[in-house]
Amino acid sequence: MNRISGDTLYVGSGTTYSFTVDTPEDEGLVSTGVTVEELLYQIQSKDGSVQHYALTESDGKTPQTGGLKNGDLLWVTDENGKSPKKYVIQLQPQAVGGVLEFSRNEMTTKLPGDLTVMFTAGQRTPDATVRVFIPEGIHVSKENVWANVIGRGSVKLDDLEQQSIGRVGTDYPYSKVGTVQLEKNAEGQTCLVFMHLDLRPSNGADLEITFKNVSIPKVGEYRFHASYETSEPEKLKSPGIGAEQKTLIVKNEITDFTRIMDKGSWPGNTSNYTNVSFRWSPVVSRKILMECSTDGGKTWLACPAKMDAKAGIAKVSGLEEKREYVFRLNVKDGVHQGYSNIARFYSGQLDVKKFNIVADGIHDNTAVVNQAIEYLHQLGGGTLLFSDGIYSVRTVYLKSNVWLYVNKGATIKALKGCDEPEADWFSDRKYRSGLSPTDPKPYDDPENYLTKQDVGHTYFRNAMFFGERLDNVKIIGNGRITGDGNLNTSDKVMNNDPGNRADKMFSLKLCTNLEIGGIPRQEDLWYDEKADEPYYISSDGNASIDTENMLNIDRGGHFVLLATGTDSIFVHDTYFGKNSTSNVRDIYDFMGCNEVTATNIYCKVSSDDIVKLGSDCSLGFTRPAKNYKVRNIIGDTNCNLFQIGSETADDITDVCVDNIYVLGANKAGFSISTNDGGHVRNIHLNCGHTGAIHSRSKMYRTNTPFFISISNRGRVLGANVSRCKFTENGTPHDELLCTNVNIGEVENIHLNGIDCYEVYRGSSFRSERWKAFDGSQRKASPIVAGYKLPDSEDVEGGLDFRLPNGKHTGYVTNIAFTDVHVMVKGGNPLEDSESNPPELGVGQYNVKNLGVQPSYGLWARHAKDLTISNSSFNYENRDQRYAIFLNDVLGATIDSVQMVRPEGIDNPVKFIDSQRIKIKHSVYYNDKWENLPSKL
Repeated sequence: MNRISGDTLYVGSGTTYSFTVDTPEDEGLVSTGVTVEELLYQIQSKDGSVQHYALTESDGKTPQTGGLKNGDLLWVTDENGKSPKKYVIQLQPQAVGGVLEFSRNEMTTKLPGDLTVMFTAGQRTPDATVRVFIPEGIHVSKENVWANVIGRGSVKLDDLEQQSIGRVGTDYPYSKVGTVQLEKNAEGQTCLVFMHLDLRPSNGADLEITFKNVSIPKVGEYRFHASYETSEPEKLKSPGIGAEQKTLIVKNEITDFTRIMDKGSWPGNTSNYTNVSFRWSPVVSRKILMECSTDGGKTWLACPAKMDAKAGIAKVSGLEEKREYVFRLNVKDGVHQGYSNIARFYSGQLDVKKFNIVADGIHDNTAVVNQAIEYLHQLGGGTLLFSDGIYSVRTVYLKSNVWLYVNKGATIKALKGCDEPEADWFSDRKYRSGLSPTDPKPYDDPENYLTKQDVGHTYFRNAMFFGERLDNVKIIGNGRITGDGNLNTSDKVMNNDPGNRADKMFSLKLCTNLEIGGIPRQEDLWYDEKADEPYYISSDGNASIDTENMLNIDRGGHFVLLATGTDSIFVHDTYFGKNSTSNVRDIYDFMGCNEVTATNIYCKVSSDDIVKLGSDCSLGFTRPAKNYKVRNIIGDTNCNLFQIGSETADDITDVCVDNIYVLGANKAGFSISTNDGGHVRNIHLNCGHTGAIHSRSKMYRTNTPFFISISNRGRVLGANVSRCKFTENGTPHDELLCTNVNIGEVENIHLNGIDCYEVYRGSSFRSERWKAFDGSQRKASPIVAGYKLPDSEDVEGGLDFRLPNGKHTGYVTNIAFTDVHVMVKGGNPLEDSESNPPELGVGQYNVKNLGVQPSYGLWARHAKDLTISNSSFNYENRDQRYAIFLNDVLGATIDSVQMVRPEGIDNPVKFIDSQRIKIKHSVYYNDKWENLPSKL
């Protein structure tokens, strides 16, 4: 509602696009106008008196449902149904009003501090203009004000036009995140005018504006207001009233007295709950006292504290456990004399059962759990204890600074009926999943970010636990969390009925400081082959079989954890599949995340990747990923134990992995696949960068131990494809080629200290544990495969495009295998040594797409600066392929390598179109290991 003028009530009306997963592709245009029900619900008397409201059409008929129309009548009567007054409804074109919020509602005069203003538009739109009016008295410049647009990251206003828009193809229309101007009006206000913002993605607050080190000289009320303008499907402007207005209170007293939250890893001791620390902006005063209350602020007592008033910090110790405290400062003199704002603290783990929950596994506990989390959030944070019992939940809303502790005897299990996938500006129906070399639909709209990754990555709210733009969240304990068969694993999940579309256990989006795991232990986790169980390596080197500290998770759906755009993550000490191995695909999926540590993880078996790093377009933009430390990962999978890709829309760099134990992997033990133009750099396996190497990494029953590859699928914003017919090695192809996204790069890959045995597709997923090789299972060699577009002369009609950087071959560069030993099953005939695998392409970027390799050991194509040293390649049964096959390898060193030359092969190492190959200190055996060694 806009305003009332005389007997006319002006109401906003407009349209926008909003697609649910059920909306047909041509029916996403919806009205944003107020309905009859909404108007009657929202309207209220200005003075608080009781009134009754009724709506009629102009002809006197009473509409019960549907949208308002011009000329409808609103009838208002008093509590006795008398004194009627009539208002005529007049619709006006208008955008849905937005919401303006502050990070703090009060500030202290003359004390410098940061203030963050958050604005969220009421409807989605491309090419938006947002105006934020800053009251006089608050200093504004492009140097002291920072902006974060749709979660892209905070930059100075001066740098906004230079901020990266992410990795895109040349068909993407945006070249900037946006522009900003500062304008002064007659009232002394400064207006920040943000233009050309793409507000179609919905990632929480659309605009976070932070005023750094602001000092406000006068006490008073400072009113901010904002509005925005849409460009599609029609040009509309929001009213700039109601929730688009917000008042900041500035007073003399201290207003930023805040409890200091612990953001380190789980403390593991109760003293964390009987001690509490605070901070505030220091003030000049001869005496400052700490006061506390245990009755909600009714009575106050002096509270002994270790205080450094000059630094503005204090610590209170020796609190009574399991009590709610309220604290404040009492400034005895000076400009800031008086009581500060209050800070709350609960001195213990707050048992969720205090909220009268029934933990019997039958009752739906969702509302009570969310109530308890919100209660702790309003206290400023704390730990919510799930004591012994079975807690059934649908979608739990995580909150900043609230930690969940799952006790040994507690189980949290999912119910059907989690939240539905969120509505969006775009429809995702053109692409939800699948691998096709000829399907152009993911590329039909270069701006549609929903069609650039599989559907599981696209939506976030259809989860058992959900959080967006949060900080400092932990889920810790040695109890159990289970999807209980109610979290889906299928890519066709959106075909299910509403209420049965949840496919994630934990879904975290644009968060910071996340921890999920058991009770932390410093020892390294490893694996006992005979017991088929993990154990910890104690300080004396012996096996500690007590793993009762581990968090137990099972039946996690498509993703146990989907973390997107989330930084500072610590996952640890978790046992997957102890109670059940069904209903689980990916374990950890980190999309565009930074500063991630994963350690002491055991997965009995999963149907997809156990640890996966990537970067996609699901946020509406791409985000690079950097700085990973992964250690002590043990598991069996139908896919890859460790995977970079396949979503590689942006760069992934600086990844260190130590001590992996692959029990089975039906794709690869260690996989790197850049497919969408991303650069993958500085990847280390068993180099000791995460800590001391306690064991050699081991790989058993892998389809291939290593799959290092490049393709040019190009699923990024602005990508385009062309369907081409061409011939490759005499084989006709009819498939898509990406025409305007550069081929990705893989470089600086260091693989050390690894033993590979039983190289075949031998995971126990949906099979016995483990089925021995019988010749029917697929098997592949260790693979390094760059990518090359077809030559123009091989393409029907010629190759009619040139990639932006002009490079039509993507090389894997500077890759080193050191102390790597591979024992394959063997048995391939001589004719397989002549095989020539096809190039990887759109929809064809997996191991199986390469068919049979011409070598039983390493096969490398399109590589530069390859090093193999102190390594060996052997077979169990005679394999009449080459030991090493290099095709288009520009620079290679083979140093101190042992291998077997099978009968029928003249030389165990084969080169095609390769240059600068050095071989030294290497030997081969004739037909079988240690038989007639010869210098290579």
